[in-house]
Amino acid sequence: MPKITFIGAGSTVFAKNLLGDILSFPELAESTISLMDIDETRLFTTQKVAERIARSLGAHPRLEVTTDRRRALDGAQYAVSMFQIGGYRPSTVIDFEIPKKYGLRQTIGDTLGIGGIMRALRTIPVLLSTCKDMEELCPDATFLNYVNPMAMNMWAINRASKIKNVGLCHSVQGTAHQLAEDIGVPPEEVNYICAGINHMAFYLKFERKQGDAVEDLYPRIRRIAAEGRAPAWNRVRYEVCKRTGYFVTESSEHFSEYVPWFIKRDRPDLIEKFNVPIDEYIRRCEVQLAGWEMTQDIIENPGTPLDVEKAREKLLAAGAGPEEVGWILEEALNFDEIEKSHEYGSYIIHSLETGVPRVVYGNVANRGLIDNLPEGCTVEVPVLVDKNGLQPTHIGTIPPHLAAMMQTNINVQSLTVEAALSGKREHIYHAAMLDPHTAAELDLEQIWNLVDDLIAAHGDMLPVYH
Repeated sequence: MPKITFIGAGSTVFAKNLLGDILSFPELAESTISLMDIDETRLFTTQKVAERIARSLGAHPRLEVTTDRRRALDGAQYAVSMFQIGGYRPSTVIDFEIPKKYGLRQTIGDTLGIGGIMRALRTIPVLLSTCKDMEELCPDATFLNYVNPMAMNMWAINRASKIKNVGLCHSVQGTAHQLAEDIGVPPEEVNYICAGINHMAFYLKFERKQGDAVEDLYPRIRRIAAEGRAPAWNRVRYEVCKRTGYFVTESSEHFSEYVPWFIKRDRPDLIEKFNVPIDEYIRRCEVQLAGWEMTQDIIENPGTPLDVEKAREKLLAAGAGPEEVGWILEEALNFDEIEKSHEYGSYIIHSLETGVPRVVYGNVANRGLIDNLPEGCTVEVPVLVDKNGLQPTHIGTIPPHLAAMMQTNINVQSLTVEAALSGKREHIYHAAMLDPHTAAELDLEQIWNLVDDLIAAHGDMLPVYH
């Protein structure tokens, strides 16, 4: 049985889902699970969760719990990263509040934009330090990274480390399910090919097979866009589909800040028209914190019933909507019920261990995979997984207008990675200059001053740049 290490295991809900996925496979049910986090309180909660999951599934893993990363990695076959450097407070709040002083508003701030740049600069040194430990302690291990900004993180890893790796996200399979529901087709009947960069990959084919016939499902999707029937929360992506002919993987709130078209200071009507949720990640973090405290109480006080009304009031006060409150409460009250998630991590581990072939979508280095994107950048493509390892699929040339749109994001990714690896401060300014949303809102002097303010505010969370 392999040793599977969770770096950042204090992300309790995500760790719970991945643990349930892994331990539900009989071939992995007696694995060594090493849980590592620097936050002992959260780590203790995740340990209790792991023990409950194992009991529920009748699994018998060997659990290790430690705040020592090197101990956790020693002898591992797999390492899974799921941390956020700097946390919600202070780092994420800084990434939102300081840009606001310049009139630059964000929705999520974890992938691109000034928030994504600063998050990458905080995160890449920790990821590379982790990979360095792996090169010494478990050089043949496979590194499964869930940490954003995905494309920048993976690009840096592939430039600076030889560790086998793949970056994992759930936007491809998640959006495919949402689209199937929108057009009234059972999700299990849909077949697709998707390619691009993380959070900006497009479905090149979206179809279903019925007998010997293949139905192209894009006309149904484009009809929704053309007739203005897009769900209110998803207007941005349907508008992009209307203009480009293809549907993008990541959510409307994410995508709105990767391009210069939807968030503008002098066009508040666009925010309303496309239902763009400004400061959405801040709201989600507040809701997640309230939900985590509730979950922690349930886990650590199993004999005490949850005060549902008090929990509801707390979630609403944190900014949760009524529907959101409902499913958070349902998940907390049914915490011991284990259902397979749609995360790829457990399937990859199972396929590498057993040889069962599967196709997943992974973020890997572009080594001849997408011909009209830069060599070496991080691309998201289908990946075959079996005993032979992770084998990315050659896609070829994607539609030129989609590649051009992706290139605007790749420019920012490239310069941010260059800053992180070289230590040159000038490239941070250059990355911000070329960011589509930032450049659409601020002039060069404002961008320079904003970067200076952010570097100063993050202090020791960032390396020293020269």
